[in-house]
Amino acid sequence: MRMAHHRRVLTGAAASATATMLVLTGTPADAQPASPVAASSASVDTTALTRLAERYLQQRADMLTTTRPTAGAATARVEATRSMTAQVQDDLAALVEKGKRYKEVDGGYTKAQVEVEVTGTSVTGQSATLQLTEQTRLHLPFTPQEVADGAPEYEELSVPHTVKFTQGSDGSWLLSSDTTDTEGGPTPTTQVSDVDAADGTDDGIDDGGGKADEDEGDKDAASGTAPLPGGSEDSGDKPMAWSRYSYGKMVAYADRYWKHHNSAWRTYGTDCTNFVSQAMHAGGWGPKGGAIIQRPSNKYWFYGPTKWTTSYTWAAAENWYWFAKKHSKRTKILDNVWKMAKADVLQADWGRDKNIDHTMIVTKKYRGTPYLTYHTSDTHNKSLKKLLSDHPRAWWYAHRT
Repeated sequence: MRMAHHRRVLTGAAASATATMLVLTGTPADAQPASPVAASSASVDTTALTRLAERYLQQRADMLTTTRPTAGAATARVEATRSMTAQVQDDLAALVEKGKRYKEVDGGYTKAQVEVEVTGTSVTGQSATLQLTEQTRLHLPFTPQEVADGAPEYEELSVPHTVKFTQGSDGSWLLSSDTTDTEGGPTPTTQVSDVDAADGTDDGIDDGGGKADEDEGDKDAASGTAPLPGGSEDSGDKPMAWSRYSYGKMVAYADRYWKHHNSAWRTYGTDCTNFVSQAMHAGGWGPKGGAIIQRPSNKYWFYGPTKWTTSYTWAAAENWYWFAKKHSKRTKILDNVWKMAKADVLQADWGRDKNIDHTMIVTKKYRGTPYLTYHTSDTHNKSLKKLLSDHPRAWWYAHRT
């Protein structure tokens, strides 16, 4: 089984040496452009290029907020090639609409904070490339008291980018392309998706899974998504009778390693189920099996020193479902996603092709709304309301762990 392929790529066409301004929606026409970065034959000021990349990513995130720039606000601009400007302006408009939709479903975001971590740079002639990771916090509309009572203060995401610049005729650096390495999962919040959901087909991305050695039959009915009567203002804690495992340790693990992957474990090309298996292990799930011959059977769940000595069920979403629900009975499928509590697991079949594509864990629940954390792309505390609005056609499988 392979997880869904879901990628958004932002690329400029062949870079034009003519600079055009990357104008934000609603930015006044007379706003002053950012100072150009001077090129040197001996070296390039990568710190200044990093600032330009960060400013560009901040502009994108700002479009999602309820306080996004308006016609009366002066906002710094980043110089870009003509083709890149045209493409990004389309994205900025789409992000504005996405932000409006999020505001309607659960209040949206009040502000965005973006930082970048550069992991590599290269300069060849008049081209410069930065490998970086976008670290974004999208603040939620909760008061300090509500946060103290258990509401998440913000949604967080960590997205790898390759950002390229081209040197203009005046020596300034022009943003020419931005690609995001986000294959295998839902589109990151600050990106724009070409489709509502991936098609669930085998795209060759490594998730350590495959076709099980036996036919499992049909799944339980997908969990309903209709709001519960009365809003279900519960805290998200499981009933006392359902306490075989340490759910606090599962949540603590996810909170700690959602972004900084635990080096004690492998990372897969699509890493969401691997991450959830690690969290389940931290909370008391013990391995079952361990022989290489057991690897393709959904009856077993174990991790080994190599991918080939690790069960399909460990890191592949479809296989994990069958082990957790059918063979080990460590989970049961809830009839409604809104019944999920902290440390419960949500899986998605984006294309309704009876092949599960993605796995997430509940790390918070506040006033009846679960907040999900997952890898690929690395995201912390995204509300279920937003996920449902992003993927209205998906089938959802909510596991009580």
